[in-house]
Amino acid sequence: MSAGLNLAQQEAVNYMHGPCLVLAGAGSGKTRVITAKIGRLIQAGVAAKSVAAITFTNKAAAEMRERAKGLIGKPAKDVVICTFHALGVRLVREDGHRVGLKAQFSILDSDDVTSILKDAGGTTDANTARQWQWTISKWKNMGLSAAQAEEQAVDDNERITARIMARYEERLTAYQSVDFDDLIGLPLRLLRDHAEVREKWQRVLGHVLVDEYQDTNATQYEVLKLLVGERARFTAVGDDDQSIYGWRGATLDNLKRLPVDYPNLKVIKLEQNYRSTSAILRAANNVIGPNPKLFPKTLFSELGEGEPVRIVDADSEEHEAERVVARIQSLRANSVHKDFRHFAVLYRANHQAKPFEKALRKAQIPYKVSGGQSFFDRAEIKDLCSWFRLWINNNDDPAFLRAVTVPKRGIGHQTLGQLGVYATQYKLSLFESLFSSSLASLLPRRGHESLTEFGRYVNDLEYRARQTLGAEAARAFMLEWLKEIGYEQHLYDNEESESAAATRWSNVMDFVDWMSGRCGGQIDDTAGVSTQAEIKSLMEVAQTISLLSTMSERQQDQDLVTLSTLHASKGLEWPHVVLVGVNEGMLPFKLDDDDGRQQVVSDETAQRLQEERRLMYVGITRAQRSLAVSWTRKRKKGRDLVPAKPSRFIAEMGLDQSTAKEDPREKLRALRAEFAAKKAAGAAPEKSA
Repeated sequence: MSAGLNLAQQEAVNYMHGPCLVLAGAGSGKTRVITAKIGRLIQAGVAAKSVAAITFTNKAAAEMRERAKGLIGKPAKDVVICTFHALGVRLVREDGHRVGLKAQFSILDSDDVTSILKDAGGTTDANTARQWQWTISKWKNMGLSAAQAEEQAVDDNERITARIMARYEERLTAYQSVDFDDLIGLPLRLLRDHAEVREKWQRVLGHVLVDEYQDTNATQYEVLKLLVGERARFTAVGDDDQSIYGWRGATLDNLKRLPVDYPNLKVIKLEQNYRSTSAILRAANNVIGPNPKLFPKTLFSELGEGEPVRIVDADSEEHEAERVVARIQSLRANSVHKDFRHFAVLYRANHQAKPFEKALRKAQIPYKVSGGQSFFDRAEIKDLCSWFRLWINNNDDPAFLRAVTVPKRGIGHQTLGQLGVYATQYKLSLFESLFSSSLASLLPRRGHESLTEFGRYVNDLEYRARQTLGAEAARAFMLEWLKEIGYEQHLYDNEESESAAATRWSNVMDFVDWMSGRCGGQIDDTAGVSTQAEIKSLMEVAQTISLLSTMSERQQDQDLVTLSTLHASKGLEWPHVVLVGVNEGMLPFKLDDDDGRQQVVSDETAQRLQEERRLMYVGITRAQRSLAVSWTRKRKKGRDLVPAKPSRFIAEMGLDQSTAKEDPREKLRALRAEFAAKKAAGAAPEKSA
């Protein structure tokens, strides 16, 4: 299992009998180390099903599963490779009855939570509800209950939010539902308060590996401690220099606590970078240098010096975008990397993408905006999918809750709460409960009639969907159904502007076309190819609803330039990277009591500056072969252009200014010379795209 690993990697793989912290610098092969260690543990006699590798994203888990399969073969299928939240689901499904949850509890998505909070807080304003949502999520990640949050509230705003949190929690209990944060908080309660649950899971898990350990929050750390117990057989893999998620509860305190809580902790540093050239790594090491170090390390590379890191200044954001396009065209003409997918443009905030999208479109260069919202993540598409899910599986409680409340049909949370209590008492799904003869005695007559009418309507729709064959019939059925439930009017009543409602309705029509197209006849698939499809019922197509998200993932392997925020770029890499908008006030983002001068700043501001510096470091270390860092002399502020300064991080990169600054005149001369040489040789110059 140690073949091809360097000495530090081998040490990390072979240390198996106690707590181990692997400090894996950017590009140092951490995924390879984790998968090799999984193999080594199994080789040493640990049962595959007793090894758990915990990641932070489904994508990372899928990649690790694939690598483990390639390395150790069949046993890999038994290894528990999942996210923290997926492990939480497993734990709560098995032991949640101890806190009053049935095994078929529902997991609410962000839109469901916003909707319940609007109801709990008595508001129709989605922005207000989202503010409550973020605060409640922060409290839950800190391990606080509603009562504790109210005790610690510093002002009336927080006190009100804590009371809304209490009402929100009551609704979750009534609906037999949990939110995303509960998938960490409930396992903590179960492990902490129930010795038999704790002992069971410590027996089940022989060794726990945690990827991206620096991104754990306080609650996740407590869960980890309780899972590994006194034997403490775990491997935490992380990098304090890449901790960029403080805003969602991640804390470096978890790294500080490890050597205190585990005095026999083995610390191993991975400092050899296999991704970037020495020039790029030198800039990265220089930028991160001013941050205080928990465990000092310096990345190095054996890939050679490489191209100097370039600093590019531009007059405005539009000029900056033009220069980025020119750079992409020049590099494609003069390097081995001809594919658009070899290029990435990274920025601090989503709104910065716009001028680059315009410039790329103008140059006919294909691109994708990474981290943009998936089609199937849009609220209006989720609304419609909830009906499909309910037709297929009447026991799908989250789908029931969404369908019964959107659009509103006069069924309030108290009625649904009583329905939830009844369903729990008799171990029925919410939908099944509608048809129980004894339900009428518990509910007001009007509420009961509304619920049974909804139930009959869902059954009728399900029957009709099974009989609906072919594209034309499916389209007619869906349009009639949307009219019956008044969905278009619902959008116009609940959106802040008519244009926003019209956009949502347009998405609904796209969904209708897409779904009906799959029921038969001539269809255009996601690649734009027209094919003859077999005739299917709408119900048959609906049964593939969980696979439909592939519609939004069709760009994944296409040849496209990537536009991405720095946060979304973490864990990715490209041969050529341009960091744009690297101005004071943007990166680092405007700090409350720091205007860029070297003055005394608060501890909180100092910590925010350190996180912004780590964000710059993450951006730099995405680049494999070339890196350009771009800033603008003027920036838009409202409708005005205001003077702007280069980010302090550019000076911190410590570049040799004689080679770092890109001279556009030199580049133009080189391109003209190349054009002339091709013309003289009788070759037509390559089109830029």
